[in-house]
Amino acid sequence: MSDLYQGFTQSAIGRQVTKLLGLPAPATLERYVEGAPLVDGTIAVGGRGRLAESLVGILDTLGIAAVEGATAEDGTTYQGLVLDATGITGSEELGELRDFFTPLMRSLAGCPRVVVLGTPPEQVSGGERVAQRALEGFTRSLGKEIGRGGTVQLVYVAAGAEGAVASTLAFLLSPKSAYVSGQVVRIGAHGATRAEPVGDWLRPLEGKVALVTGASRGIGEQIARVLHRDGATVVGVDVPQAASELQAVMKELDGDHLVLDITAKDAPQRLAHHLRNKHGGVDVVVHNAGITRDKKLANMAEDRWDSVIAVNLTAPERITRELLDQGVIRPNGRVVGVASIAGIAGNVGQTNYAASKAGVIGLVDSLADELTDGITINAVAPGFIITQMTAAVPFATREVGQRLNAMAQGGLPVDVAETIAWYANPASTAVNGNVVRVCGQMMLGA
Repeated sequence: MSDLYQGFTQSAIGRQVTKLLGLPAPATLERYVEGAPLVDGTIAVGGRGRLAESLVGILDTLGIAAVEGATAEDGTTYQGLVLDATGITGSEELGELRDFFTPLMRSLAGCPRVVVLGTPPEQVSGGERVAQRALEGFTRSLGKEIGRGGTVQLVYVAAGAEGAVASTLAFLLSPKSAYVSGQVVRIGAHGATRAEPVGDWLRPLEGKVALVTGASRGIGEQIARVLHRDGATVVGVDVPQAASELQAVMKELDGDHLVLDITAKDAPQRLAHHLRNKHGGVDVVVHNAGITRDKKLANMAEDRWDSVIAVNLTAPERITRELLDQGVIRPNGRVVGVASIAGIAGNVGQTNYAASKAGVIGLVDSLADELTDGITINAVAPGFIITQMTAAVPFATREVGQRLNAMAQGGLPVDVAETIAWYANPASTAVNGNVVRVCGQMMLGA
């Protein structure tokens, strides 16, 4: 579905009207194209913290050009900026943010990427804790003013996890993170501080098996496609009503499929049996399947409530537990839940849906410290993503939903899929217990 408003703002008369009335003018976001380099341009790096000396080398291993000591006077245009702020230990040192970024902001290319690296505030104390927490306000505000399709993120790197940042930088500095901005990512916050080696950063999931529920269309189909692009053998799951669509997608991806109602009593056991007997286990589990049954609570029937909780939350809980208990998820495996901005900010008429999606975040919280053998659990929380479902939303409501974010536009299913692929990367072992919003940095509730 095309964005009619965005198309209008890019026409000759549209540019005049939007400028005259002060209306938002959404930039065309740059998204990753298979086979392209992760970053087409140069990244300027700076700072004096724990990662400063290794940043250029880390980016070089990813095939990303990086320079230190950049200045506006050299006339170079930069695709991104990375500042190691782990060395800031007091509020009087926060001026280092302005000193690094202000001279370079006008030297940024279109759709630029900005990343600030910090120390988790909970790991330090006193003035250092104050200063490190201040980084969140800085990055969230810069994300709302950067414009031109740019993104800004804060990555808190735990002490000892300095060598585990490559997969996160590869995602956040590349077009794969087109609709992710204003987010706080924690690396090494739940024990693991290492990163598994990756042979090919363009196909990091080579030889891996990925399970995706609700894989026949929409976001689930795109997740399957992106994981397949990255080298995984995909096992798609969907309900009997979607069997033909599911089979067609999995045939195209040379994958496997299982027609199954994930709320069935024996669903976890059937999935475990299928994955173990046919694939020898599974490396990536993506709980994407979800439904909505919207009504205000005063009019909420029992079946509407129960069905949403069953599909969106109880089924992922039961399936995850069964796969873990039976040892079907292999070492360094990944569990990824699809939550929603509704589970964070709430939404009128969606008490059932918002409860289920907040519960997905709760599942991440409950398991992040329990998992062993390098297995991680994280979640994505999509905002307004353009799908067949949102196409049915009334025009006025849809337009408002698309504009209430820093990018003034809706996201695409691929934006959710790319975020999940980052979690799934074997090098993301230290990325555990995170909930990242794929929402263009929503203005409300974020």
